[in-house]
Amino acid sequence: MIIAVEGPSAAGKTTWCRKAVDEFIGEYVPTGVEPDGSDPEHQARYWTGVNADRWSQAIELEHRAGLAVGDSDPLKLHYSWCLARIGAAPISRFLHELASVREAMSRRQLGFADAILVTLPSEAVLRRQKDGDATRSRRTFELHARLRGPLEQWYRSMDRLRPGAVIWDLQATAVGDLSTTLRPDRRYDVELLDALVFELPRIG
Repeated sequence: MIIAVEGPSAAGKTTWCRKAVDEFIGEYVPTGVEPDGSDPEHQARYWTGVNADRWSQAIELEHRAGLAVGDSDPLKLHYSWCLARIGAAPISRFLHELASVREAMSRRQLGFADAILVTLPSEAVLRRQKDGDATRSRRTFELHARLRGPLEQWYRSMDRLRPGAVIWDLQATAVGDLSTTLRPDRRYDVELLDALVFELPRIG
C-alpha cells in the first residue's frame, strides 16, 4: 500500500510522517538547477522525472516493508494546476505536465497513491507553524499559502471519483487502520487521470 500525505507548506506533513512510520519518502529537495520555464516541454519532463523517481522509491519501500508513506503526493501534478488556478503560472505549464504525466502513467512509471491524507490548516495556523520551525527557511511560503484553496479543490475532485481514498483528518488517522481497509486500486488508470482533469474547476 502507498499512502501520500499532502497539504500546504508548514501544514505538518513531515512531522506527521516522522511520528507515523520509521521510514518514508521525503519531499523533493531543490537543487538550484530546476528548469526556469523557458522550455515548457523540458520543464514538464524534468518534474515528471523527479516525481517518477519518488514513485519508484515508494514502490521499492512498499515491496520491502509492505507499506510506503510519502511526504507529499508523488504524482504532484496538482502543483502546476494550483499555480495556474491562482494566476501564478500559465495553464500551458499544467497542460505540458499533464501530457508528460499521462505518458509516464501509461508506462507504469508514475501512479496514484492508494490513499491520500490531506491536511488543510488555516493560514493563521500555517504561519504560526512556519514561524515555530527554525530548521527550514520556507522561502516560498507566501506563494504556497495561496495554494491552499486550489489544493483542496484538486483533492475534493479526486474524492468524488475515488470515495474513501482521500482522508481529510490527518491528526486522527492511524496508518494501521488504513492498511487494513484500503487496497491498491487503479494506480495506473489513465482514464481516471482524464476524469480527474475533467472534474476540476475550469481555469480561465
